[in-house]
Amino acid sequence: MAKPASRQQLVDYCLRRLGAPVLEINVDDDQIDDLVDDALQYFQERHFDGVEKMYLKHKFTSDQLSTMKTGVTNTTATSTVGVSTTFTWEESNNFIQVPDSVVGIERVLKFNSSSISSGMFSVKYQLFLNDVYWFSSTELLTYSMVKSKLEDLDFLTTTTKNIRYNKRQNRLYLDVDWSTLSSDDYIVIECYRILDPNDFTKVYNDSFLKEYLTSLIKKQWGQNLIKFQGVKLPGGVELNGRQIYDDGVAELENIKQKMSSYYELPPLDMIG
Repeated sequence: MAKPASRQQLVDYCLRRLGAPVLEINVDDDQIDDLVDDALQYFQERHFDGVEKMYLKHKFTSDQLSTMKTGVTNTTATSTVGVSTTFTWEESNNFIQVPDSVVGIERVLKFNSSSISSGMFSVKYQLFLNDVYWFSSTELLTYSMVKSKLEDLDFLTTTTKNIRYNKRQNRLYLDVDWSTLSSDDYIVIECYRILDPNDFTKVYNDSFLKEYLTSLIKKQWGQNLIKFQGVKLPGGVELNGRQIYDDGVAELENIKQKMSSYYELPPLDMIG
């Protein structure tokens, strides 16, 4: 099938590109399953089409906030240099468990109210209510400049909160004053979530994924045949597993270069 829509169809497509069923592809089914998982992981972690930008919200419960406010673990460390000295360290365990499908978190949207931008009695609301009750009452340039000024004030007075996140932990640490939060408060995170190929079957038909998996199987095929180097088959045919392996390695290097140049989101530059 030229347009695979399932895991098995993708495997069959890659094997046909390598010569099956005309040629016998000497790769075990378990090895192919591992390679499919590796290809999907690489696609989801590096390719911009492997993830989607999402906004997820989390509601705090009273029990959770109670744990957050007291969630401090004391650990001790002993120095063996000179006189033995014991140091006490306090590590905060105030984290939120993030779904495994989330691969990166951009930011946590502001959850503190601001007198400048939030509520009926905010400056923005009163400005629009009193001065812009119809569009011909004031110049839009003046209104735009006032709004920009208010955004600057809001940015300075209501700063964003620092967060820490690591994909391998699936924990979101919030560096906030937990006493200012109450139960039933929400936070909203801006994050990137992987596309599950079982829900979005077009992932299996991605041109990069098909090419990458084909090269992975070729490399594994050559790896399996390397030990038979120089063995002659009936009819004088000689196996050349080393050449198949080297071709697979070269193709993978070329594909990874394409990933960095065309398919991967560029890293953010640090200025200053």
